[in-house]
Amino acid sequence: MSLDTLKAISPIDGRYASKCSELQDIFSEYGLIKRRVLVECVWLEALADEKLIPECKSLTKAERSLLLKIASEFSVEDAMRVKEIEKTTNHDVKAVEYFLKEKIKGTSLEKRGEFIHFGCTSEDINNMSHALMLRDGKAVLRAAMDEMTSIIVDMAKKYANSPMLAHTHGQPASPTTVGKELAVVSQRLKRQAAEIDRLVMPAKMNGAVGNFNAHYSAYPNVDWRKLSRKVIESLGLRQNPLTTQIESHDGIAELFDAICRWNGVLLDFDRDVWMYVSMGYFKQRTIKGEIGSSTMPHKVNPIDFENSEGNLGLANAVLSFMARKLAISRMQRDLTDSTTLRNMGVGFGYTLIAVRSTIKGLGKLELNEERLLADLDSNWEVLAEPIQTVMRKVGMDKPYERLKELTRGRRVNAEIMREFVMNLPLPEEDKKRLMKLTPDTYLGIASKLARLA
Repeated sequence: MSLDTLKAISPIDGRYASKCSELQDIFSEYGLIKRRVLVECVWLEALADEKLIPECKSLTKAERSLLLKIASEFSVEDAMRVKEIEKTTNHDVKAVEYFLKEKIKGTSLEKRGEFIHFGCTSEDINNMSHALMLRDGKAVLRAAMDEMTSIIVDMAKKYANSPMLAHTHGQPASPTTVGKELAVVSQRLKRQAAEIDRLVMPAKMNGAVGNFNAHYSAYPNVDWRKLSRKVIESLGLRQNPLTTQIESHDGIAELFDAICRWNGVLLDFDRDVWMYVSMGYFKQRTIKGEIGSSTMPHKVNPIDFENSEGNLGLANAVLSFMARKLAISRMQRDLTDSTTLRNMGVGFGYTLIAVRSTIKGLGKLELNEERLLADLDSNWEVLAEPIQTVMRKVGMDKPYERLKELTRGRRVNAEIMREFVMNLPLPEEDKKRLMKLTPDTYLGIASKLARLA
């Protein structure tokens, strides 16, 4: 089966397929079936190792190797066979069980065939598989996130001393440095990434309504909860001991919310960089052959940041909906979660596309220091803050009001500000310090803070 990207309905599988190709083996139908097969094989292996189940004899080294090989070498052709079986069963998980029975037919494992899927409900296999998909998908996302954050950290240190006029409410404000503002972003991203890392996907393997009913009816002396935990933890997941037929999905909701928060920080950054480009604070390197506008030859548009912003919006729309939806299920089970969960890869895909677009955009940026300094030199009124602060220190009358009258709603230059300071009855040391001050040196400890990135 092949898919022409020109005929793909979703841009994730079409136009942007190359930007998130690592996710195809994780969140595709193939990826889901592959992990179902893995879970079934690991469960059978655990049953064979349980000494209180004599009918499912321990595996020999060769049998164990054969069983795990079925999972590790699972192919697209194998997945197609499962789909073929599903045409008859009209049940996707049962098709996996029958596929495995086919695979072990004629081998010594065949005697243990009825212990494939033993005691399990479909959701035991599915929730484990979804948790594994999220575990693996998270690893891909986190690698891209860290790559981008590392670039921002490097930029923060590189531009730690590069002065920049800040803008609060879109208006000129106390100066900062480019590096310090980038450091703020890097720390925000790291904090949200740590929240993503903290989450270990919960999973359950406890039967039709979460009570191990069938398990204990067959083998009442087996510690099924312990055996279940062993299997779950062997796959890097954590056991949820209290469930209905489904694992409640609260852990999935937490993960999606955490990714949404990280995405929100990146979206905020994309918009800020877009503004800085429009203001001329950053220039963009031109790429030979690239066209910015079909009619305006001069244009170099910040398209990578715009692409990232749009895809982040789509990612968060999907992920936030799923986080709200998946936490709700009628009584012990309904199937609304099943169709919803099939779209996990959509949220991950749009996120990965966005991250890589921002990375591409950052690679084109060049700091326009001349423009930054010119903007600072055009806004000497920002020194009203330090001047009135020193006036307050020495107890002068109405310092804020006097500076407000001098500067509010008007542009002032170096000459006006220095003349104002010269005429103030300030201690000589304070006056000297203020007279030396310029917009590009009024930075506080911004340079030091930038190195905390």
